[in-house]
Amino acid sequence: MRVIQVCVGRSRAARIGDRSFMTAFAKRAVDGPAAVRPLGLEGDEQADLSVHGGLAKAVYAYPQEHYAFWQTVRAQAGVAPWDEPLPPGSLGENLLLHGLLEDQLWIGDRLRIGDPASGAGCVLAVSEPRRPCFKFDAAMGFAQASRLMIQSGWCGAYLAVLEAGAVQAGDAVELVPGPREVNLRELFRKRAPGTPGR
Repeated sequence: MRVIQVCVGRSRAARIGDRSFMTAFAKRAVDGPAAVRPLGLEGDEQADLSVHGGLAKAVYAYPQEHYAFWQTVRAQAGVAPWDEPLPPGSLGENLLLHGLLEDQLWIGDRLRIGDPASGAGCVLAVSEPRRPCFKFDAAMGFAQASRLMIQSGWCGAYLAVLEAGAVQAGDAVELVPGPREVNLRELFRKRAPGTPGR
């Protein structure tokens, strides 16, 4: 398991039809290490702190393994060419991870990234799944994107910062199991609108 890319973004004004809003959804890849602080990565912002950010949702991680799916459905929707890869940060993630999927994560699990003891890493805790909204639909370029995330359960994970430090592309990720009582993907399905169990 490893970090493929670290991404940050600033809030900016956007518009969909008659609706104006602020968003920090589009993240850009960082060259070199990024400082990880209790409220997130240095240089990163969240536009709506009622649903993103804060101590419990300081960092958002997403599996690289799902990127091919999103590239394909965007092409099927006619909003992107078939051979146009999605750049890191396209799903709004701060950490694009390889080798760690939602069904492998439980609330309270810890991710030890890099070497936290030397300050060249950090420790993050899985806090909750990400729920998609209209901004996700806008970023993907088609109105059914949120529904597809709900159906697939490919939501990514919000993370709290337990030990601040730094993170960079190529860092190893170690999964340290927590109490293993609530699975991330199961929690997402319970909370998602229009799914059984809600």
